[in-house]
Amino acid sequence: MDGNHGVTGFDALRRAMAENAEEPEGPARNARAEQLLAEAEKLNIPLAVIEALGHQLKVYNYSSEKAKMFVPFSRLLRMWDERPEDFDEYETHSLHWVFKWMTTGMLDQPHIPLAAMEKWLGEMEHRYRLAGHSERAVRSAEYSVAAHVGDLARAERAYAAWLAADRDDMADCHACELHEQGWWQSQRGRDEEALELWAPVLEGEFTCAHEPHAVLASSLTPLLRLGRLDEARANHLRGFRLVRSMESMRSAYADHVEFCALSGNEARGLELLAERPAYFTDDGHPRSRLDFTAVVALLMDRLTELGLGDRPVPGPAGRSWTAAELAAHARAEALALAARFDERNGTAHVSERARARMAQRPLVERLPLGVRAVRTAAAAAIVPPVPVTAQEPGLPALIAEARRLSDTLQPNAVEAWAAVARAARSVELDPRDRAEIADHEAMDRGPEGTELFERAAELYTEAGDPGESLAARARAAYIRALAGEVDEALTMVAGLYDEVLALYSVDDTGVRQTASVLMSRARILMRRVHETEEDAVLPVAEQAVREVLALVEGRTGDDVRLAARVAEAQAMLAELASRAGDAEAAAELFTWAAAGFVEAGLPWFAVEYEARLAGLLHHLGDPAGSERALRAALEHGGPHLEAIGRAQLRLQLAEVVGGRGLDEEAAEHALEAAHWADEAGEGPTLGALARHQLGGFLLRQGRWAEAAEVLESALPDLSAETHGDGAVVQTQWWLGDCLSELGEHREAAERRLQAAEIARHWPEQHDHATLAHLAAESLGAAGLTAEADRAYARAGGLWRELGNVHGLIRSLRARAWLALRAEDGADTARELMAEAVRECEVALGETQPEEQSWQRLVGELGHTHRQFGDLLARSVPEDAEDDAIRTVLEESLAQVVEAIVVFASLGDDALDARTGAELAAGWLAADLSRPAEAAARARAVLDAYGGTDGSGEARDDETARTRRAEAEQMLGLMEEQDS
Repeated sequence: MDGNHGVTGFDALRRAMAENAEEPEGPARNARAEQLLAEAEKLNIPLAVIEALGHQLKVYNYSSEKAKMFVPFSRLLRMWDERPEDFDEYETHSLHWVFKWMTTGMLDQPHIPLAAMEKWLGEMEHRYRLAGHSERAVRSAEYSVAAHVGDLARAERAYAAWLAADRDDMADCHACELHEQGWWQSQRGRDEEALELWAPVLEGEFTCAHEPHAVLASSLTPLLRLGRLDEARANHLRGFRLVRSMESMRSAYADHVEFCALSGNEARGLELLAERPAYFTDDGHPRSRLDFTAVVALLMDRLTELGLGDRPVPGPAGRSWTAAELAAHARAEALALAARFDERNGTAHVSERARARMAQRPLVERLPLGVRAVRTAAAAAIVPPVPVTAQEPGLPALIAEARRLSDTLQPNAVEAWAAVARAARSVELDPRDRAEIADHEAMDRGPEGTELFERAAELYTEAGDPGESLAARARAAYIRALAGEVDEALTMVAGLYDEVLALYSVDDTGVRQTASVLMSRARILMRRVHETEEDAVLPVAEQAVREVLALVEGRTGDDVRLAARVAEAQAMLAELASRAGDAEAAAELFTWAAAGFVEAGLPWFAVEYEARLAGLLHHLGDPAGSERALRAALEHGGPHLEAIGRAQLRLQLAEVVGGRGLDEEAAEHALEAAHWADEAGEGPTLGALARHQLGGFLLRQGRWAEAAEVLESALPDLSAETHGDGAVVQTQWWLGDCLSELGEHREAAERRLQAAEIARHWPEQHDHATLAHLAAESLGAAGLTAEADRAYARAGGLWRELGNVHGLIRSLRARAWLALRAEDGADTARELMAEAVRECEVALGETQPEEQSWQRLVGELGHTHRQFGDLLARSVPEDAEDDAIRTVLEESLAQVVEAIVVFASLGDDALDARTGAELAAGWLAADLSRPAEAAARARAVLDAYGGTDGSGEARDDETARTRRAEAEQMLGLMEEQDS
């Protein structure tokens, strides 16, 4: 209703208040309630003023302006005391109900003296006793006062009395009571008990306007403390979605910010602060402002501790803030607010709790949430090493350890030689040591290491190891190949190859050095294979690889390096087999290569080849083998896997495991994939794909709110160019399904229409038609009838083009029901349903009974007749003449009888559909005053469930029991009429 026009009567006022109650919480709704009170006062009807005051009180309570509640309540109470007969039953109940809001609401306002609260508590107890109400709500209010001021003994006594008193219609709803009871247990250090109390609310058994919103928020820190991290993550994603738009839930919102600060999700905490700038300054509810400022201080202290004190952060309007500045500001404000409460209460309890909250330490280093995230932790500061002198015993030990690590190909060998180099800056080492230092530094530098390899080669020569000198130069050649200079690298390595074979032939170098040169040559030739499409290079590369194997196989002994050469050579042969199109041989060779590395004690080298093996086995139709390979890769990579590798393996494993229907495990892998992609800086690419998959797996588990949060987070990064438009459409589609399940029908329609618009351009139009149909369903559920009709018409046209008669018929039936909602829409509805019947009959006329689709089409015709009958029955206007009603009911009955005949032709396959139609026909016959016909229909249903499975025993499933009960009820009523 337009807020600029006055109301014209009591009914109009009530409509206006009902409309305002549906508006979002906040100052605009409150202002409208104030305006409606002024309008009510003009009507000169006491009950109108009472209802308008009650409406005003309610919207104030569910907003940030709770302090305004006391004025309308005082006025209502005065009106009650003067003329209680002006209050109807509902307003009498409401007045007593909001007494609770007043008493506990005073706790939130530090300017209201404690004595006033105790007086109101006594007033509440007195009035409840006079009205005959239980003392349960009174004791609950007393507990709240005692808990707030820190009088634990009184709080425990009142808590026990609260639970002992009878529940009546003045008791808070089950959900709110359980929330408060659980909160008290958690405050007393009894987290397990709190979660037990909250379980019925978390599971949806008890709900209300603010539950499970508040319980989800309150559960977060207890769950983190108990290490129940999956539940904490789920409750954050579910709960934040609920409180995001509710202005009055600042304390619950603060719990979510606190969760982010305690779980390594500081960046998300900042996003939450940015979404609610008014929460920094809204002063109508000081207690929730204290909660909010305390967790802001907690989060900002955490950022400052991570070295991000200078980072710009969202804060109170009017200036820019850094984390360190906001930390100081929020802490001061929180403590000032707490001091005001304590001054009022005469205790230090509120300040103690605020300080404890701000002093909390993270409970988890990083809990992946699945939504977009930026790592906020700064890189660890590099501490300059302490110089080591030659006289200190540390240097020989460092050299021995570095040599052990490099001889056994350990991942941190390069770092160990770097430590040797730092320790020996002022020491003259022998040439061999200096050669190995230069060699490993060159390996660490990659493309810039060529000159260092040359320096290492000179030092190896000086140390009397010509073979290792050639190996170092061969490594330099391979580095050039990696930089794209393959021809130059081949020329360079050709001479080294000849030289090392000559040395080996006269025993002037060993197998290890010779194998190193031969492997570098094979690697360079493999680079040539990767860079060209010519098959002629394959046999040359294969010959080089087989030379390595011929040299090394049978000579490895305990030499880890030589065992690694054999495994790597087998992996190269696998790559060549794959390139030649022999996937089975490639898979076998990759298996041998991976096993070789593992047996040599080098499992981290197996990871790359197990990942390749997984892809090949998937291609060969062996998902179990693919899954084994991926699990092995993750296990063997262990702590040595880089973030991007973890992300890729987890995402592949999620797809494979999800393909087996293990949605819960698949979701865990997709969650890990998203986390590691973010860690690797690949959030917008690989991370978005992982979130897309995670959302799908959560959806398949029915975890709609979590899935929606994840999918919404994925969408901004998903693009047709990077991920393909199929991924974008699927994400929108899944998100639409989630929003539909959550009752957010308008938003679901938007997502489905966006997906349909992309699918409109695809050559195959089935997805486009399905999405248009789903969008129409959502538009209808959102009450957007005209838009829904257009979407169903669009879907119907697409179904017709695709030759999908079932989709076409369902779109026509849906349009018929929509038309019935409109004024004077009954004729259109009838025409659309008749068209659906005709389309069924035409399709059946073109289908042979022996065809597979015939039976399904017959069933569709039966359902269409049945819906036609229902639609006709509901189309009768309430004020119609008896003859007109009778005519339409006869038509309705005729359609339902047609449905019975059609379903009967399908035998037992359509038994439940037939009996449902029989019962509908029976009730219509009863409405037409034909009890004998109705009784016959009821008996037919009872007979149908007597022994339809051929065993002579009655069917006893839920449908059969329900049908029998309804038939017996009908039969009894009809027999009474006959008698």
